[in-house]
Amino acid sequence: MNESFSAFVRVLTAVLWGPHVLLLILLAGVWFTLRGRFMQVTKLPGMTRGALCGTQRCGGFSAFQSLTASLAGSLGTGNILGVAAAILVGGAGAVVWMWIAAFFGMMTVYAEGVLAAKFGTKNAPGAIGYVQKAFGRHGAKIYAAGCVLSALGMGTMAQTGAASSVLVPMGVPRVLAGVVFAGLLLLCVRGGLPKAVYVTEKLVPFMAGLFLALCAAVLLLRGSHIPDAVRNMLKGAFSLKSGAGGVCGMILAMREGISRGVFTNEAGLGSGTFATFRTENKTPEQIGTLGALQVFIDTILLCTITALCMLVSPVRDFSPEAALSVFSLVLGQFGELSAGVCVALFAFASVLAWSCYGMDALLYLLPKKGAAEKRIYMAFSALSCFLGCMSPFLGVLNVCDAFNGLMALLNVPALLVLTPQVFAKQIAQKPKKV
Repeated sequence: MNESFSAFVRVLTAVLWGPHVLLLILLAGVWFTLRGRFMQVTKLPGMTRGALCGTQRCGGFSAFQSLTASLAGSLGTGNILGVAAAILVGGAGAVVWMWIAAFFGMMTVYAEGVLAAKFGTKNAPGAIGYVQKAFGRHGAKIYAAGCVLSALGMGTMAQTGAASSVLVPMGVPRVLAGVVFAGLLLLCVRGGLPKAVYVTEKLVPFMAGLFLALCAAVLLLRGSHIPDAVRNMLKGAFSLKSGAGGVCGMILAMREGISRGVFTNEAGLGSGTFATFRTENKTPEQIGTLGALQVFIDTILLCTITALCMLVSPVRDFSPEAALSVFSLVLGQFGELSAGVCVALFAFASVLAWSCYGMDALLYLLPKKGAAEKRIYMAFSALSCFLGCMSPFLGVLNVCDAFNGLMALLNVPALLVLTPQVFAKQIAQKPKKV
């Protein structure tokens, strides 16, 4: 039975998250980069200040709240264990392909933010709004269904599964981890996205700061190994010296790097728009800029620092269970404990954000949108937290890839169809109000 299910998952993943989907996401980023004349280099840095300024809101979110909420959804365990998995499967070269995916992904997420701001509504929130504009209500329903599945899979099971895989070696039972995650989720998600955003705007800066401090300590102590780590990344990404084996290695690094890059920053999925489209007193372009900034912070900054820490350390086992040994071998028990706390916080932040995304998507699908439906969804989310802790991380990751593909196959074509709207000149444009 297990073998049959595993075979089904492999086939489903190959169809929904195969090389064709990854290529589609990458080419979409290239397309928007060319249409935007490399805005992520020429204009977005200057637009960032305007996008972040101002905190006044009238029912929507401030720019900082929207940014931290979208970061909460993307800054999951993928920034630590996902990077480890990419290096484990694709070698050091996978990191470079994560950079490439993120560079072009910045413009994909920019387009998502702009279109969500223009077409997202209370009844069709975030990406659902522009998918509905492009493909009608039936297309939007398929996308929303994929979002619900991804929320329960990637956003919940994968996160708690990853967290438990590193907490168990530290003496935390899987059952206890599952109960704690589920309980905290039920406590924080009862107020919907507004309450979740209140939590994430406090949690995200703290956990990111703690993790950066740990990484800085590792890199300071192992600084002499950084040049070798960078050379290995570049060599692994583009080297063809070993003939057919080298070509296969490069392809594997490319596939794994792009796949894990999308897994960490969610470019091409449209998920972050459920938070950013509610940003108060900002133009669509400024809201799109917040999305691009999220990708930069998530992948180009944090994932790079994580990868360098792993590659400069004496550790060569990058399995999820051994990933934190990077910090224990360099910083001792304190480093391992602090890294474990970071993994748990990253996981919970992502679970919290994605649970709200999934609830928005589910309410779009249901004819009745009462308290009973919300409570049922919350119960399923809590159950997913618990089941994730009890499941093998890599197995859950494969299932989640398939769910991600279902979202991408509707989201990316919708972006391409509505490309003129992304770069349309705004006449007497007024800031968006929700």
